[in-house]
Amino acid sequence: MQRWFVPGLSLAFFLLLAAEVSIRQAFLFLIGLGLGAALAGARFGFTTGWRDLVERRDPRGFAAQVLLLGLATGVALPLLASFDELQAALGPVSLSLVLGAFVFGASMQIADGCGSGTLYKAGLGTPLNMAILPLFAFGSFLGATHLHHWLALGEIGPVALAEQFGTSGALLLSFALLIVLLALARLYVGAGKAWLGTRWLRGAALLAALGALHLILAGQPWGVVYGFGLWAAKLSQAAGGFDTASNPFWGLEGQQIRLEQSLLLDITSITNIGILAGACAVANLQASDSPPKPLSPTQWMIGLTAGFVMGYSARLAFGCNVGAMLSGISTGSLHGWIWMLAAFPGTLLGIGLRRRFGF
Repeated sequence: MQRWFVPGLSLAFFLLLAAEVSIRQAFLFLIGLGLGAALAGARFGFTTGWRDLVERRDPRGFAAQVLLLGLATGVALPLLASFDELQAALGPVSLSLVLGAFVFGASMQIADGCGSGTLYKAGLGTPLNMAILPLFAFGSFLGATHLHHWLALGEIGPVALAEQFGTSGALLLSFALLIVLLALARLYVGAGKAWLGTRWLRGAALLAALGALHLILAGQPWGVVYGFGLWAAKLSQAAGGFDTASNPFWGLEGQQIRLEQSLLLDITSITNIGILAGACAVANLQASDSPPKPLSPTQWMIGLTAGFVMGYSARLAFGCNVGAMLSGISTGSLHGWIWMLAAFPGTLLGIGLRRRFGF
């Protein structure tokens, strides 16, 4: 009976959304549920894939991420060209993007999870990620609050590859860059390595399909970080400790509307709730993993600090591995590629720090 508690509760929540909120939000919750189940079931970690490539010269996770990017791009760019009502994940090219992505790449390795990784691992019951989640949200809120200061350091605005090269040109350029990434990985790992892993491939295929459904139904690509910041902003506003209307980010008309509305009407929030529920369902239905290694007080302090910094830097970088890298690259935004190029050196630093503190 207990095994089916979370699926039953999820069904009840779906019916509540359909009856009291909207059919679209109800099905976005189902998409989030699927994303959480796919991430948790395949243990599809963007953070882990990069760390395996660097530390063990194991390219399977990285190759699956490249496959995911290729599949998502091959679907998203034609959809955006065919339907004007769909939006790309465009972010400005700015110094805040480069700095934020670098710091995010480092902190996600210490915290052992990016935005989606933190969500699904919290849903699986991993203690560190459960504790990080509220700090990530508060960091994201503060990052958004300070974003105008960081953008003042310099920005040139969003660059859409489809506008520069057309849809076909953007597709060819994106696929060519993905092939270059695989070639560079091949040079690094050397010969005789397995490049395909069943769970990684399953996760990539499911995430690409669900991401496409999200784009079609929501009208915008899959994102994670904004929902975290909105949760913390609502709490800060309710506590009377922050005047959102006077802030350049939270005072925008669209943000004020979202702050006044129920969280159940926010696209990112409802999919994040779904991801948590999907991971919880997997935890209940599957045999549990071996318990994580106990952390020392110092490791806890460093991990929690990294979670806060990760939230803050993600907002400066206009998203995490999902909202900036996956959704940015797949919808033809130059900032997605810059995010990846800045985050990977950061992840090298993070891996070194992770090793230094014994994680």
